[in-house]
Amino acid sequence: MAEQNFDVVVIGAGPGGYVAAIRAAQLGLKTAVIEANHLGGICLNWGCIPTKALLRSAEVFHLMNHAESYGLKAEKVSFDLQKIVERSRAVSKQLSGGIGHLLKKNKVTVFDGYGRLKGKGTVEVEKKDKSKETISGKHIIIATGARARVLPGLEPDGKLVWTYREAMLPDMMPKSLLVIGSGAIGIEFASFYRTLGADVTVVEVMDRVMPVEDEEISGLARKSFEKQGMKIMTSAKVVKLEKGKDNVTCHVDVGGKVEKITVDRVIAAVGIVANIENIGLENTKAKTEKGQIVTGKYSETDEAGVYAIGDVAGAPWLAHKASHEGIICVEKFAGLKDVHPMDKGAIPGCTYAHPQVASIGLTEAKAKAAGHEIKVGRFPFMGNGKAIALGEPEGLVKTIFDAKTGQLLGAHMIGAEVTEMIQGFAIGMTLETTEAELMHTVFPHPTLSEMMHESVLSAYNRAIHF
Repeated sequence: MAEQNFDVVVIGAGPGGYVAAIRAAQLGLKTAVIEANHLGGICLNWGCIPTKALLRSAEVFHLMNHAESYGLKAEKVSFDLQKIVERSRAVSKQLSGGIGHLLKKNKVTVFDGYGRLKGKGTVEVEKKDKSKETISGKHIIIATGARARVLPGLEPDGKLVWTYREAMLPDMMPKSLLVIGSGAIGIEFASFYRTLGADVTVVEVMDRVMPVEDEEISGLARKSFEKQGMKIMTSAKVVKLEKGKDNVTCHVDVGGKVEKITVDRVIAAVGIVANIENIGLENTKAKTEKGQIVTGKYSETDEAGVYAIGDVAGAPWLAHKASHEGIICVEKFAGLKDVHPMDKGAIPGCTYAHPQVASIGLTEAKAKAAGHEIKVGRFPFMGNGKAIALGEPEGLVKTIFDAKTGQLLGAHMIGAEVTEMIQGFAIGMTLETTEAELMHTVFPHPTLSEMMHESVLSAYNRAIHF
């Protein structure tokens, strides 16, 4: 078969790869994308999207169990775990098919197979039948993503010890569950299973739950999770898993003392590892460091014409970071003017547990450590009419400003729908807004977003409703 030539070849069709491919095609570049498994990658098929579908089912179940507080009646509320999972998979299937349509619409050539760099400007595609085809590209973008990290002695077996995949496709509803790790993935699964009635223990090696979040928000999250019945163990480490016939005894080291906890299932959520192996990096000058591909500010590697975006190129490991990185990368090598490198400090992060957590920019501690003199504003959900009307009075919006310039340094929230609200602060940061513009912005009433306004006012001792 004659070699096919392209302007752009993208290896991996996750949220970084397929977006980069579409943008390249929009700019008139002949584009191909190679995907070994599912269009949409881990995020759409096994991560961001299906977990949100699961969590939505849990949220509705929670509301039904509290119907009386809304003046409603719902008796003998129950759930069908299989149907919850089926709905989640159907959502992913629908969106994966949609990406296939978008790629076709934009005339992106899709290769079903495994892509490897084979030398200057060439990529080998190994198809499912093991046949191979070589294609060439002036620009090659690596978007191979990442996989779950596995710790020695805590290896998942798919039956008693789960990764995120098994946790999304449970063959039974565990009565008890231990989650290793309290990052976004671990906490979301802990929240899902706890809401459905499982006895959940979360073990975190750091000194607080959700350790990347602002310390104040982290403390409020722990208080809320424990109020729901979760057991949270911080400064703790699972040192051994002792498997029984249908349960696991977890040996947890807390301050030198080992506590044994027996549960039906364990979920390992201890981070991710970039997929840099077996993709042909040895055939290039591209460098790796700490398990990820080293890139410049426009995603370029040390190999001319080869780029890396998304999880494979390092933190933050977020789908929206990968997508935006892909667009910047393509627009830069396509020659567009006014292409700006990504500000990784202005990327919002969201956790869709109950309650939700969202943040952007510097935490209070990091702002101080960076030498800023700061002003901090806070506004509680209890002071907001819409939150009370929704029956969601627990939460906080916290804002951090540079005291000298008024620059918005960070925003941190916990409570209902904060994952939607955080984008307002993201836009503010992109526009390099100060407290003055935010104060002069009119927020609609009654909305949860009014708390964003009040938090800004609070930082300058001008809050009206608290």
